[in-house]
Amino acid sequence: MQTRARNKNLRRDLSHLAQNPMARVMKLATFAPVRDWVFDLDNTLYPPHMRLFDQIEARMTAFIVRTLGVSPEEADDMRGRYWRQYGTTLAGLMREHDLDPDPYLEDVHRISFDVLTPDPALAAAIAALPGRAIIYTNGTARYARHVLAARGLDGLFDAVYGVENAGYLPKPEAQAFAHVFAQANLDTQNAAMFEDDARNLMVPHALGMRTVHVSHEITKADHVHHQTDDLTAFLQHLVAA
Repeated sequence: MQTRARNKNLRRDLSHLAQNPMARVMKLATFAPVRDWVFDLDNTLYPPHMRLFDQIEARMTAFIVRTLGVSPEEADDMRGRYWRQYGTTLAGLMREHDLDPDPYLEDVHRISFDVLTPDPALAAAIAALPGRAIIYTNGTARYARHVLAARGLDGLFDAVYGVENAGYLPKPEAQAFAHVFAQANLDTQNAAMFEDDARNLMVPHALGMRTVHVSHEITKADHVHHQTDDLTAFLQHLVAA
């Protein structure tokens, strides 16, 4: 019931933005200086209802069972607990079990992308953004490119960065952002970050970036500047001016 109420309020807020010219002008002015558009991947550039990450979570649990010799129930608990504590399951496995990240990443991303469908409207909105479009994911860059191809978004991004580009440190760690943003030569004062995990917007906010939480769940926090449950519509509003 609470989730339905939050979603109703979010749709009302988005409708108000579309119908209120002054609110739209203020939003456009906020993003006017932006020339670097940084996007998370999972549940950001495709909607959560496509359930792609369910396959990855199942493979994570199976990998932990095989590698650490624990029960599926223990492995599933570790997967969730490490994600909450360290930002990713991999980060927890590396810190607490000295896991080699590469075999793990290769294994858990060996999935089917058939659940994803192309999104021409989203592709057009991203293509219309001024400046650079960049992917930064806690998955691998190779995995990200498979997702982009399945969504009809390949060729739209100037750079794709994965967790390997951050020295296997995960978002939301500040050093992970520092690694990737240095490689991207990112001007954070003129950049925006789009993320489904609100935790991962804290560092971008601190660096002076505009932040957009892409989620049905509303997060009231200083580091969340904007909220949307429809990335395509949000970007269309920005590029329509």
